[in-house]
Amino acid sequence: MDFALSSEHEALRLRVQKFVADVIMPVEADPASFDEHENIDEPVLQQVRAKAKDAGLWAPQMPTSRGGLGLNTVGMAMFYEEAARSRFGPVVFNCAAPDDGNMILLDRVAREDQKDRWLQPIIDGKIRSSIVMTEPAPGSGSDPTMMLTRAERSGNDKWVISGRKWFITGAEGAEHFILLARTSDDKKGALTTFLFHKDQPGWHIVRRIPIMGPEEHGGHCEVVFDGLEIDDENRLMEIGEGMKSVQIRLGVARLTHCMRWLGMSKRAVEECLDYVKTRENFGSTLADHEGVQWMLADAAMDIEIGRLMTMRAAAKLDTGDQARKEVSMAKIWVSEILHKTIATAIQLNGARGYSKDLPLEWMYRYAPQAKLVDGASEVHKMVVARNLLNEGMDFWSWD
Repeated sequence: MDFALSSEHEALRLRVQKFVADVIMPVEADPASFDEHENIDEPVLQQVRAKAKDAGLWAPQMPTSRGGLGLNTVGMAMFYEEAARSRFGPVVFNCAAPDDGNMILLDRVAREDQKDRWLQPIIDGKIRSSIVMTEPAPGSGSDPTMMLTRAERSGNDKWVISGRKWFITGAEGAEHFILLARTSDDKKGALTTFLFHKDQPGWHIVRRIPIMGPEEHGGHCEVVFDGLEIDDENRLMEIGEGMKSVQIRLGVARLTHCMRWLGMSKRAVEECLDYVKTRENFGSTLADHEGVQWMLADAAMDIEIGRLMTMRAAAKLDTGDQARKEVSMAKIWVSEILHKTIATAIQLNGARGYSKDLPLEWMYRYAPQAKLVDGASEVHKMVVARNLLNEGMDFWSWD
């Protein structure tokens, strides 16, 4: 059982680490780099992305034949964790949600002509994408089988879409969309996946939904479909395989969230280390106080457990296993400790941690969504429990 990275992955990790420190962190430290939604401003992003491409640090999850680095899931875990030391890192390297998961899905299941049209521009960084799944109640949320948005046949070669979706991440800035809609009332095979372009008529964005925390590019939007026509050639996978496409996408996407959140958790701890070592209180530094040491130890252990769980799931995915229980356990743990670790870092920094002088308050507002996106923690606990009930003591096997 070897927990070491390969020499190639370790060398790449150090390159990413250096690029983040030398190029991205100074950009993050400049207030002029931010847009009105607390994300990196578009002109600044394009400049830094050009440097990432020149450095050979672009689209780590995509095949080399299409301009990426061709990393496996373990390699992605290493890369994404280092990238997410900065809030700007993932989008600079083109491995940020939702494009990341959308690219992975299209690369795995799209036809070659579909990849050329719908995937390659996202890989190249020319456009952004969005996946359109979640609906207002009583439609689909954590349970996609409740989906109300419908795709009806029109002749032999078209589909007409009607329905309403919301919390569609990145919708305002996306050009390519992946849409899930109901094509049957059967219990199985009810959903189908489609591709469409933002300029197609028959749909519109109702609003960009205000949220508690900082936003991804394009926000989280509510959209209505009132006659969008999609050619059958732009159907992704077979009719009725929508749930299969969801599992293919989310299985990896849930884990890539964990990879990025671990990088953010480590950054939160980083933001308090120098302070506790130099700030004096009652005749000694904060770091000399036993209570502070316990807080730091808990944070360090929580992050390390999350890293091991994430790498375990990544290694299983690389064998072709769906790793559902491993991904769910990692998703639960890492999303929970993200919030806990940031809160600890704020507490150790005192008032300065609560101020905008440090990135911790930004992180603290961001963190609650981690327990909701790509399946709430409670849903993933159901997945874990069902596996335990089915497997019994074999749940803890070392396969």
